[in-house]
Amino acid sequence: MRDFLQRHVIHNLGLKLVSLALAVGLWLAVARDPVAEIAVDVPIEFHNIPQDLEISSENIPRAQIRLRGPERVVRRLQPTDVYAEIELSGTKPGQRTFDLTAQQIHEPSELEVVQVVPSQFHLTFDARLTRQVPVEPRVIGTFAPGYSIERIAVDPATITISGPKKHVEAVESAITDPIDVSGDINRATFTRHAYVSDALIQVASPDPVHITVVMQKASVVNDQSTKPQ
Repeated sequence: MRDFLQRHVIHNLGLKLVSLALAVGLWLAVARDPVAEIAVDVPIEFHNIPQDLEISSENIPRAQIRLRGPERVVRRLQPTDVYAEIELSGTKPGQRTFDLTAQQIHEPSELEVVQVVPSQFHLTFDARLTRQVPVEPRVIGTFAPGYSIERIAVDPATITISGPKKHVEAVESAITDPIDVSGDINRATFTRHAYVSDALIQVASPDPVHITVVMQKASVVNDQSTKPQ
């Protein structure tokens, strides 16, 4: 009996008492830590989308996640600590419904996902299309008296756009920021950006374009030449 006590109880007694005290203190701290809940609004991350596919839905949903756990953890929670993740590998063009459950949520290990809103959402996908469209200058202003536009030169004359196929096919041209030619009577060159108003379409090269506007003096008809002799 003495050997048993010596070997299993008395041996390293100091360390054992310290470990016991730490364990009890930790348990008491956790037991006294009140439980709190918090709702966080997070974006939904889409992973492994096929290269030839585009999301053609104009409104991408966000997720509201309700979390429960120790108050000390909830108070330290940062927006980047929680996110929703959806796997898109193998997705085809068309509409698809996704479930959004606790399994798609990444959160600190000490917190529990209580609710996910919405629990489902819909997205529409389309094949990616790339094409060139002409640049159409938007000329405004009041011309100088007796003058009109002779010609307009655009460099480059086209830009490349890409995006969901149906959206790209609907684009007839890209337009420029306004070009005010008020009072110009000769040749003037302007630098402007060309854009497409559809938010789902990307301009492949966002470099500005150069627009040269050449004015001409309107011809004046001699009234005397039309009068009888």
